[in-house]
Amino acid sequence: MNIRKRLKSHPEVHTGALNDILFILLLFFLIVSTLANPNVIKVSNPKAKSDTKSKQTVVITVDKDQNIFLAQKKTTIDQLETELKTYLAKETDKPSVVINGDSTAHLGTAIRVMQVIKKLGATPVMAVNNN
Repeated sequence: MNIRKRLKSHPEVHTGALNDILFILLLFFLIVSTLANPNVIKVSNPKAKSDTKSKQTVVITVDKDQNIFLAQKKTTIDQLETELKTYLAKETDKPSVVINGDSTAHLGTAIRVMQVIKKLGATPVMAVNNN
């Protein structure tokens, strides 16, 4: 009769610390991805009670100094039509163009941009904050 117990080793991989690290990385990437904004030009959007969601083809930004940016490239109102045609030519459906205007920008500049967009057959959509 063998009274001694045999000590059997059970090899295990401890993954507790690995789970913590993966959770922290996942949380970090989720936060960073929500903060990432394709619009590099910072403007203060006007506020509205409702928000319009639209599939955007291109973003046009009008800053407080009346500068016009077509997808982060500075342009003038005269050059806007020819440069916007190249973006809209790639679309098969009716494209929509988001106008990201500063709340202190002159309204006339935004209206001229809207007229150019309508002339090219696209739908202008004004971006506003929902606060």
